[in-house]
Amino acid sequence: MTGTQGKALDGIRVLDMTHVQSGPSATQLLAWLGADVVKLEAPTGDITRKQLRDLPDVDSLYFTMLNCNKRSITLNTKTERGKELLTELIRRSDVMVENFGPGAIDRMGFTWEHIQEINPRIVYASIKGFGEGPYTNFKAYEVVAQAMGGSMSTTGFEDGPPLATGAQIGDSGTGVHAVAGILAALFQRETTGRGQRVNVAMQHAVLNLCRVKLRDQQRLAHGPLAEYPNEDFGTEVPRSGNASGGGQPGWAVRCAPGGPNDYVYVIVQPVGWKPISELIGRPELAEDPEWATPQARLPKLNKMFQLIEEWSSTLPKWEVLERLNAHNIPCGPILSTKEIIEDPSLVANEMVVTVPHPERGEFVTVGSPLKLSDSPVEVTTSPLLGEHNEEVFIGELGLGDEELRLLKSNGVI
Repeated sequence: MTGTQGKALDGIRVLDMTHVQSGPSATQLLAWLGADVVKLEAPTGDITRKQLRDLPDVDSLYFTMLNCNKRSITLNTKTERGKELLTELIRRSDVMVENFGPGAIDRMGFTWEHIQEINPRIVYASIKGFGEGPYTNFKAYEVVAQAMGGSMSTTGFEDGPPLATGAQIGDSGTGVHAVAGILAALFQRETTGRGQRVNVAMQHAVLNLCRVKLRDQQRLAHGPLAEYPNEDFGTEVPRSGNASGGGQPGWAVRCAPGGPNDYVYVIVQPVGWKPISELIGRPELAEDPEWATPQARLPKLNKMFQLIEEWSSTLPKWEVLERLNAHNIPCGPILSTKEIIEDPSLVANEMVVTVPHPERGEFVTVGSPLKLSDSPVEVTTSPLLGEHNEEVFIGELGLGDEELRLLKSNGVI
């Protein structure tokens, strides 16, 4: 199977030497775009196959949800024969992706110089925790990247600790950045005929996603940030709770019956103030000079959202949503994971998909957020460990059956 007819990345072969989340999230997107992604695993398999298992002896959801639409082969790259086979795989690939610790692939004997000699057209992408410098050899994890990229210091409430975000901006966020770099390199290859090195660091990707906080850091030099609800400003951007951080103030207001996710996020635009004042039963505030203009409201955002909350907390969130939307007021309910996984529109948009699996029966996963009119995505199951050894080693590299048996008994595959 070298990609279905008519996909964006038809004919592109990806040698996927990634594990855990940041790398696999990138190669899964490439697979969804039509690339033939061959996941090369150590004979023991990607560590996440066994992590956070919900069923004994079955690949975990952690693994299945990050490795759809790929093929799996096993190879011990520490052995001589393993290195020869890896060389052959590199020769036949358009893209190679890895997210090992710094220098791991070099120590296997596969430096960028050597990889270029094997295949000058290959795009070699690496995801690392950090760029060159004092942090290079730090161990990188999701929340470490959030901590060092500007996310944690700016997330949470002023009087509370820095907070991690539920969005995996360090791992999957970096994966999306890596895909952008890989696609650009493939596009440039059309002109130059040459592959190139693509490096993406998790700290850098998180920082890119925290760009507006660096904007605000510079604005602080000219005084307090009026759109933040905070009273006091020091020399760094404070945590501002659920403030929108944008030009229009927003906040999550509580709804009935007051459960952990009974909230609606509301944005108050200048044009929205009159209808909001009517909805909350305080129509006089639309004309009151103390409240009528954005300038008048800015110093008392807390009080403004408190007034809205006194109204919203008497109604269920879906009703609050309906009433606000009737007046074109930007808002959205806080959706729990349960509500999301059961949301019919997300199912209809193929963002929540059910995939058959040979050992689980089926599992639910997140579908492709990239919707291309000429390259539709059908999410297929993640591969079992080494499921495609025969297909790749015999069918594509031309090894004999006997050699494959020997490789297995010698622990090479």
